[in-house]
Amino acid sequence: MIKGSERRQADHAVTPLFLDRWSPRAMSGEEISPEDLFILFEAARWAPSSMNNQPWRILYARRNSRQWPLFFDLLVDGNKAWCANAAALFVFISQTTFDQSGQPCRTHSFDTGAAWENLALQGSLQGYVVHAMQGFDYERARSDLNIPDGFQVEAMAAVGRPGKPEELSEALQKREAPNERRALAQTVCEGPYRF
Repeated sequence: MIKGSERRQADHAVTPLFLDRWSPRAMSGEEISPEDLFILFEAARWAPSSMNNQPWRILYARRNSRQWPLFFDLLVDGNKAWCANAAALFVFISQTTFDQSGQPCRTHSFDTGAAWENLALQGSLQGYVVHAMQGFDYERARSDLNIPDGFQVEAMAAVGRPGKPEELSEALQKREAPNERRALAQTVCEGPYRF
């Protein structure tokens, strides 16, 4: 698998981990052990959150399990094409209120994004491909996975061992490389908004 730092150039001295992590689609079809899977979940567990509310929940299905078709069938066809070789699929959801008070938690999605990033970075460190996506049926996820009111469906993700890019469709092979990011000047400004 290509390391992002082989193709990306940071403008400031960040740890290579941030450049190396990217979202390939080529996966080998090899299964993931429960131990490796729970290391990913453990990394997500330690994400920061407002008032330590930990609003994220992660539903998952391992390849060749009885749950796999339920998760796989939520995907749009374009994602099914490459997720067929994933070792596991995840659905990230977030609780929209605080446990302690029942009041709305405005940062539930933000906090769940932090848990996702922890999981993705841990996966990258372990040599896994970890790829998040929004290309799935959110309403079917809610109903088919029995997600209760008070939770928002956020995203799906696939994890697996790196596979051969040449086994992807020609269109996906062209996209199978670390992408760039816009310049910091287009993202960050001191003071009020002025992009």
